[in-house]
Amino acid sequence: MFRSFANINYRIWFAGALVSNVGGWMQATAQDWVVLTELTDNDATAMGVTMALQFGPPLVLVSLTGWVADRFDRRHILFATQSALLALAIAVGVLLLNDVMTLPMMFAFALGFGVVNAFDAPARQAFVSDMVSTGDTSNAVALNSASFNLARMVGPAVGGLLIVAIGSGWVFIVNAATFLAMILALSMLRTGLLAPRLKNRNRGGLAAGFRYVWGRSDLRVVFVTVFLIGAFGMNFPIFASTMALEFGAGADGYGVLSSVLAIGSLIGALLAARRDRARVRVVILAAGGFGIAAFVSSAMPTYASYAVTLTFTGFMIVTLLTTANGYVQITTEPALRGRVLALYMAVIMGSTPVGAPIAGWVADSFGPRAAIMLGGTAGFVACAIGVIWVATSGRLRRAENRRFLLTLDETRPLSVVERPDPIEFSDEAAVTTPIRTAKRNDLEG
Repeated sequence: MFRSFANINYRIWFAGALVSNVGGWMQATAQDWVVLTELTDNDATAMGVTMALQFGPPLVLVSLTGWVADRFDRRHILFATQSALLALAIAVGVLLLNDVMTLPMMFAFALGFGVVNAFDAPARQAFVSDMVSTGDTSNAVALNSASFNLARMVGPAVGGLLIVAIGSGWVFIVNAATFLAMILALSMLRTGLLAPRLKNRNRGGLAAGFRYVWGRSDLRVVFVTVFLIGAFGMNFPIFASTMALEFGAGADGYGVLSSVLAIGSLIGALLAARRDRARVRVVILAAGGFGIAAFVSSAMPTYASYAVTLTFTGFMIVTLLTTANGYVQITTEPALRGRVLALYMAVIMGSTPVGAPIAGWVADSFGPRAAIMLGGTAGFVACAIGVIWVATSGRLRRAENRRFLLTLDETRPLSVVERPDPIEFSDEAAVTTPIRTAKRNDLEG
């Protein structure tokens, strides 16, 4: 389960990411609560607009961010993005502490966070495969998800308590300090152990990545599933905050709900780490499981029962996303990985501007339970699309060793072998296999 930890670079990365992710979840909790209760009068639509501005840039800038992740040193990119996120967090914290923050200003900062994260996300995702071997990529992605959700289990609860204890402005300042952990981890990495980058001389840019995804039906199914779940099912800040208000809970109650959701998410991530490789069938089944969990949670009559069902919701959503991320990484040609991952992140993050305002409007107009059921419906639709693809793709066949068992042919991880340069190859051969030339007098004798 933890085989990627044998790599010292990954251990350093994991520790820095865990600290940074805890701070990130604290800030996310504070931001959502500030918009919902301090800058508006429980306006879920404004909260949806904030999420749309924060998650929209990955979709708008996808043609640039994927090219940057493939063209430049990803470690240097992460140094720049983490430093920028630190500066933005300090700015928001200072404005909140001085009571001069307004809703339009928060919208602007949400957009700023979104622009920086648009460059950070594909570089961060692709950098994982630079640290570990191809065989450990799926495991490393799952452990990254475990780190993310362990932080999600701790961060919102701590953030909610800190909002009550010291105020939302200080939460942003604390998060700014946690970015230093990631910057320190990046500086401590042993660059000599990083995998050599494949030089991609193709100038196709985003179009090359798009053609690659469009040419594979399995990736199209994964991308559509992630879009539907991301747009309508992953609006947890809207769902949890409005349900907390419905049950009469405050900021601390909202933080606890986010942490309970992360318990199931952490379990899903750890189970994904146990699998030998990511499979598209798991993505399809998890989409249906998420739909069931969402409808069950929407029917819960009390705060406690709703919180319990969130563990199942978190388990399904992280199983889906971790498996989808690993599947995209290990089955994509390495030279195109940055652009394909940029497309993937654009779909998952860029879907929020589509779904979050709709979910916020539904929560305002019909109540939070209706918004949760909308997300569950998206899960069922995604599962149905996947099942239709399985039935029509030609990959479903009868197992060779079991008469009544069906199996699905999966796309295997790609192994790209570059053709060696003829001159370099002949030079290497000359060095490693020296040719002894006989002297003329030896031949005559």
